[in-house]
Amino acid sequence: MKSTAFIPIAVFILTLSLLGWGYLRSRKFGKLGLLSWLQFVVLMSPWLIYFGLFVSGIFINFTVLLFLLLSSTIAYVIIGNQLRKVSSAERAAIEQKLNKELEALGRDRPDSQNLSASDPTQSAKNSSNLPDPTKSPIALAMSQAKEQIKRYQAIPVEEIKLIQGIFGIETYYVTETIPYQEGAIFKGNLRGEPDVVHERLSQSLRDRLGDKYNLFLVEGQDRKPVVIVLPSRVSSFDNSTIPQKLLIVVLIFANAYTSISLGALVSGFPAPQTSQEFFAGVPFALGITLILGLRELAIRLVARKYQVKISLPFFLPSSQLGSFGAFSRIFSPLPNRTVLFDIAIAPAMISGVLSLIMLIVGLRMSAIGLGNIDIPSQIFQASVLAGTLAKAFLGDRLQASFISIHPLVILGWLGSVITALNLMPAGQLDGGRIVQAIYGRRTASVTTVLTLIFLVIATVINPLALYWGGLILILLRDLERPMLNELSEIDGDREVVGAIALFWMLITILPLTASFAERLGIGNSGGLLP
Repeated sequence: MKSTAFIPIAVFILTLSLLGWGYLRSRKFGKLGLLSWLQFVVLMSPWLIYFGLFVSGIFINFTVLLFLLLSSTIAYVIIGNQLRKVSSAERAAIEQKLNKELEALGRDRPDSQNLSASDPTQSAKNSSNLPDPTKSPIALAMSQAKEQIKRYQAIPVEEIKLIQGIFGIETYYVTETIPYQEGAIFKGNLRGEPDVVHERLSQSLRDRLGDKYNLFLVEGQDRKPVVIVLPSRVSSFDNSTIPQKLLIVVLIFANAYTSISLGALVSGFPAPQTSQEFFAGVPFALGITLILGLRELAIRLVARKYQVKISLPFFLPSSQLGSFGAFSRIFSPLPNRTVLFDIAIAPAMISGVLSLIMLIVGLRMSAIGLGNIDIPSQIFQASVLAGTLAKAFLGDRLQASFISIHPLVILGWLGSVITALNLMPAGQLDGGRIVQAIYGRRTASVTTVLTLIFLVIATVINPLALYWGGLILILLRDLERPMLNELSEIDGDREVVGAIALFWMLITILPLTASFAERLGIGNSGGLLP
């Protein structure tokens, strides 16, 4: 008995020791180190609590763990925002000190006149101010750039020189120019905040060459900032052709058919044959259409706000859900990650909130005896969200084998599932775009692979996962194209909203564990009737 009690005490002491050791090491790095340590603590705290209680003989259910993870994520984001502010302030101080040292050494700043070389006389004057042209890094960088320009024919040499002229030591100091597709890559060092630098460089590029080129500030393969200049054009993927328009029309009719068929099934006609039986499913189909229509309206209003061009929607019919929703391609380059986030979160919020309202209203109407559809109560074990809400409204009625519910319960639940599936963190789904906007391209690539693996495993439980995974793999696995400014991160409020959306996705599609469902009293032990 004493040895059993010793285990949690030892774990507790070991945990405190490790945290204390980390704190002492972080103090050496000042405020940045302490914030990084605190960020690590909040990230690990849910698991420390979970396993600490586990070795103590206390078991918490999966729902509580999810809430702990949500709280930890929100705290992590808040601390991360503060960490970035402190880091930016310290970096600005270092850059200011560096600039003062350069001025003290009497070096001329290599602004646009040094790099443009549009005036040979002016270039000679500028180069003469350098202390030693044969050894200066600036002279070497210019020499390398000229050699690259000679071998590169896609952009005229005169325009390359004009493009090079937009860079300077106060914004982005170019060290190498590399041909890339129909444009060029400019490697160098970022000297300022990404959003400020990108705006200054883009404006300078427009002043010199109009709207002929787009300037992208992205992360290179070595994880260092890189500037890419490419000719301006809208994506070649356009559904304005007649075959693509016909495909859209066919998908709309197919979506309508699957939605009406599902509505007929809910109305008591499993295999509708007559027009009257099909007509019985129209009200339910209109509910699904309302959810999908508001999703499309939301994404298009946001796209219009930011002047982003998107394609017409391609609807994805589903016999199990009525519809999987729709996807739209983005034609024009996105300005930054904030715009990508807003385009992704808008349809998720509108359909998620509407579906949740339908589900709650339907459960309330079922609770007061207005339910007219009998379903097995064990169905509510299929979702943490639906199960906990059903328990709150229906109480002990869920212990019966069958329960009468209002059609709004099914409609709201299906709408929630459609929203949650599109919030999965993969490719060009809403969730994939959210992850890419918050955490960047590399993390989004990893979550896409993990999501596909999860769907393959989930196929053992539900064949629907295989169908959805196949659609993602074929149509939506690729991430969005690089944004004009891919380095500037989104604000903390958006990060919190994104974390909540991903958490809502999890509790919607994850089922209740058997033990937790039993404790909630959901489903009779007799199981589903054959």
